[in-house]
Amino acid sequence: MKTLQQWLDWCEHLHPVAIDMGLERVKAVADRMNLRFDCPVITVAGTNGKGSTCAMLEAVLLQAGYRTGVYTSPHLVHFEERCRLHGESAKAVELVDAFAAVEAVRDGVSLTYFEFSTLAILHLMAGAHLDVVILEVGMGGRLDAVNIVDADCTIITSVDIDHAAILGHDRETIGREKAGVMRAGRPVVVSDPVPPQSVIEHANTLGADLWLFGRDFNYSGDKQQWAWAGRDRRYSGMAYPALRGANQLINASGVLAALEALRQSIPVTAQAVRNGMAMVELPGRFQIVPGQPVLVLDVAHNPHSVAALAVNLDAMGFYPGTHAVLGAMADKDLLPMFQRVNPLVDHWYFTDLPLPRAARATDLQQMWQAQNKRSEVTSSVHADPMQALRAAMDAADPADRILVFGSFHTVGGVLQDGIPRLQAKHLSP
Repeated sequence: MKTLQQWLDWCEHLHPVAIDMGLERVKAVADRMNLRFDCPVITVAGTNGKGSTCAMLEAVLLQAGYRTGVYTSPHLVHFEERCRLHGESAKAVELVDAFAAVEAVRDGVSLTYFEFSTLAILHLMAGAHLDVVILEVGMGGRLDAVNIVDADCTIITSVDIDHAAILGHDRETIGREKAGVMRAGRPVVVSDPVPPQSVIEHANTLGADLWLFGRDFNYSGDKQQWAWAGRDRRYSGMAYPALRGANQLINASGVLAALEALRQSIPVTAQAVRNGMAMVELPGRFQIVPGQPVLVLDVAHNPHSVAALAVNLDAMGFYPGTHAVLGAMADKDLLPMFQRVNPLVDHWYFTDLPLPRAARATDLQQMWQAQNKRSEVTSSVHADPMQALRAAMDAADPADRILVFGSFHTVGGVLQDGIPRLQAKHLSP
């Protein structure tokens, strides 16, 4: 394989199933590659808020002058987004070499697309002379490929029900899976304000240094600024994080707790904290594209994140009409998602997505119709997210707003041309 796309296409068909939780196969290959990091590693697990947490960690640490490496998934548009070195996406040619390094020692071990690509990105970061590595767990924690790396500090964000067929159907069971990223004697920051008891019990049994929201760290704020207090450090008079949304102060609080826990190995100044929080960027997380009508992009794809999205939409103020573009995976708990957002939406545009796991637009429309009690709300179906967005833009008045949500693939589908092109099409003359 000579191109990154050739490697990715090949990896998709290497293993008989797309998701095969377990560490034995991936660890065997990692051992052959002698994968190791000579710098602090922060692993971030949780149901929602992982991407925002990783982005804020990266922003603050970059402002503090550290050479950072960040691995997140999935990507919105380009695979290279999954690996960021020194604040920039990895180059395709670097990833091609990294994939080849995995294949050179794989020796017949069957790996999933996620396992193979995780090993490639870890290999690339291990040779990049980094000061700190940030790893986002793909699914769960205990059996996720990222968990082959022993983290110096772990963060567990919100714990809620998602991927229930694999992780479990209740928060306690899912919490036990997330808790699998903890390591004995090392800090674990739990930024979920009401974590499952299973997370706390596992930390105590393991002997991890448990940091709980509300006990070991907390935040306060008014309309202009916010403050944070940890075990030994305090920050006051801070501007709100650049990432929008009701839950971002909770995510930011977990970030500051982790940085305090690691202050001996990667100290940061108060100015780095202020600058990093003020400058952090993360596409697709309650991202507002200016124009008439205003455009809101959010990768919310489960009931918990959609509930947060609804709160954020409410906080935007009055709009005469709201147009919603939705594409989603068929295995998601769609009914409570519809129930939470439907009162805020006047026109629905359901879209197909180019994945076998995705729900068909016609099926989404039928699910919505089954619970809809508002006769004035309209709906239509479309072949892809961009077609759905164009239909919404044609129908919307300048004072309306358009929401695109339901999956990384839905938001990514309208970002193919990039934000500048989208803005150019979207801004009123």
